[in-house]
Amino acid sequence: MTEIEFDANTLKYLKTLSRSYPTVQSVSTEIINLTAILNLPKGTEHYISDIHGEYDGFRHILRNASGSVRRKIDQALGDYVSASERKTLATLIYYPELKLRDLKSNGAVDREWYSITLKRLISVCNIVTSKYTRSKVRKALPEEYAYIINELMTTGSKDFNKEEYYSQIIDTIIDSGSADSFIKAMCHLVQNTVIDKLHIVGDIYDRGEYPHLVMDELEKQRYVDIQWGNHDMLWMGAAAGNSACIANAVRICLRYNNFDFLESGYGINMRPLSMFAMDVYKDDPCTAFMPKCSADDAYDRSDSVIAKMHKAISIIQFKLEGQYISAHPEYKMNDRLLLDKMDAERRTVTVNGTEYPLTDSFFPTVDPECPYVLTSEEQYIIDGLQSAFVNNEKLQRHIDFMFKKGSMFRCCNGCLMFHGCVPMEEDGSFSVFEHNGKEYSGKKLLEHCEKLARHGQYGDVGSEEKTTGCDFMWYLWCGPKSPLFGKNKMATFERYFIEDKATHKEISDPYFTLAYSAENVDRILEEFGMDAKTSVIVNGHIPVKIKKGESPIKVDGKLVIIDGGMSKAYQSVTGIAGYTLVSNSHQMYLSEHEPFMTITDAVCNNHDMHSRFIPFKTFERRVKIADTDDGKDIAAQIDDLKMLLEAYRSGAVKQGKKK
Repeated sequence: MTEIEFDANTLKYLKTLSRSYPTVQSVSTEIINLTAILNLPKGTEHYISDIHGEYDGFRHILRNASGSVRRKIDQALGDYVSASERKTLATLIYYPELKLRDLKSNGAVDREWYSITLKRLISVCNIVTSKYTRSKVRKALPEEYAYIINELMTTGSKDFNKEEYYSQIIDTIIDSGSADSFIKAMCHLVQNTVIDKLHIVGDIYDRGEYPHLVMDELEKQRYVDIQWGNHDMLWMGAAAGNSACIANAVRICLRYNNFDFLESGYGINMRPLSMFAMDVYKDDPCTAFMPKCSADDAYDRSDSVIAKMHKAISIIQFKLEGQYISAHPEYKMNDRLLLDKMDAERRTVTVNGTEYPLTDSFFPTVDPECPYVLTSEEQYIIDGLQSAFVNNEKLQRHIDFMFKKGSMFRCCNGCLMFHGCVPMEEDGSFSVFEHNGKEYSGKKLLEHCEKLARHGQYGDVGSEEKTTGCDFMWYLWCGPKSPLFGKNKMATFERYFIEDKATHKEISDPYFTLAYSAENVDRILEEFGMDAKTSVIVNGHIPVKIKKGESPIKVDGKLVIIDGGMSKAYQSVTGIAGYTLVSNSHQMYLSEHEPFMTITDAVCNNHDMHSRFIPFKTFERRVKIADTDDGKDIAAQIDDLKMLLEAYRSGAVKQGKKK
């Protein structure tokens, strides 16, 4: 037998590893355990994009796992439980506290109901957790009930030798008054294990009323990663203190009538802006700035106040953006400098050499000689907002979570995920962005953008690194070469002040047409080190207009767009309430969702969010953990442990004491 010699660095590493596995037996046990895990089926992955603050719809999709929970219920109970009872059980799993209360109010809960429901939940739990190790399942159990639930799941009602033991546990749970707690615990176990990994492909913030609640929900998830969207970056920049991002964030909240979210969600005081707007724009109807409401809503006096605040913060935004553009010529955004292109006497503005009439020419705070300078009152407003954003504990916690779990892109298990695009030229080459004398394109551009954003959040206060990064976060929100934005401009000024809709057009990056060809998809995948033959690009950002016949599946399933309109603001255009993507050990499929009604409707009437399943990729054989990225990591651990085993046997590393 040839004796293996270890170099100094390897020996040093093995000695460190030996602290966790001090004996031959402990190493051998872990090798056996990890090798067995490699042969388990791959866990189910769930991809969600463009949530836009729609908390109720998001929470329902999360709890029903895009229909996966219903599938597991049907698999476990479909042969002997009626469809209506399965629907009731599904609702119970989604909303255990609310459904229990509803059933009790209707007199549907008695001893027999408890017994039947507990047994059915055990059956569903066993199906849901069947692809996991018992150790992993135990870690997902609530500590106070872990032993008993594990016993029930392990024993089962059909175990002849333990039938009475099983029944006695059920009876005792009911007799002790613990049935409600056990039911809730098992429902949460299903919710927490039916999906192994949750991927959020951007745009948690803006438009909807409750992005802060979405963030609270994401913080509870066992495994989640986030690919940043441009709306997320807007709030990340705002939290870092970028004044233009702050103005944009406030403006969008006012535009979508989410005034309450700012104050109740994050406790940001809007009174100074309100008082300023009511004073400066008291005689201005601000018609173009009325908040967006549903067709059935009627404007009231509060809408008029919001409209004035909306206009006030918009003018502040245009001034601040002008300052950033002038300070950063490398952004190449001079075409967005429009305040100095206005002619007050002629009531016109010149855009790209063409003069257009202004629909609104009341700009009392804009000095024609210095149009991008804030008045003292405007400066007071933005200083107060900046302090409120930077020092907001809840917002900072959410944004810190966004940075810890997030990135510009992610490669995971054959999927390349990014929210927007990889900027491209018309000839199919990757666009070049020049910054600080260096050129970046393709993957390196996205990596550089992420690096700058992290500097903007975590750089030393007052440092050039932090200032540059913080400024750049605004560019990532709306810059023409931003991978998160993917358009030549953000035509906010034109939409507010110019009637000609031709000026409102925002031209999408060539990526959004070129990437729909096999050649370019392959080039992008290879740029990110992915196998072009088997990998898939997962995109959000661009709503799929089903009404116009668009399909979310491009290039024979090599590119999938999962923004289908979860945001209510888009549903009249898309015709649906969004797509989600599910990848299990057998296939990848899209769920096309109908609009979510209300939680009350879901709980009282067992109305689930109807989803149409669209399979687009079936695996030739069942995917095991060994085939995943985690599997590669586990295989590497096994190799290291085998080296340690050899080091113990050769005496190169001495065994320690058993733990």
